[in-house]
Amino acid sequence: MSVRRDKSGSIALEGDCGTEDAELLLQMLIETPAASVDWTSCGDLHTAVVQVILAAKPRFTGACGDGWLRQWLRG
Repeated sequence: MSVRRDKSGSIALEGDCGTEDAELLLQMLIETPAASVDWTSCGDLHTAVVQVILAAKPRFTGACGDGWLRQWLRG
């Protein structure tokens, strides 16, 4: 599983997050809109996951492994 809730209650993205992870991420963000997203361990993010991130605008912790994506999403 590439999307999971960690012990602190934040949402962790791990490894490559495919299209199937977008719905789970959206559900978690709807359930806990104040949850931060830790993307330290993520790899490639499918555009569906990126769309959820852009729409929900969560608070991030850690640095994304993909420097271009990190800069682009954080603006």
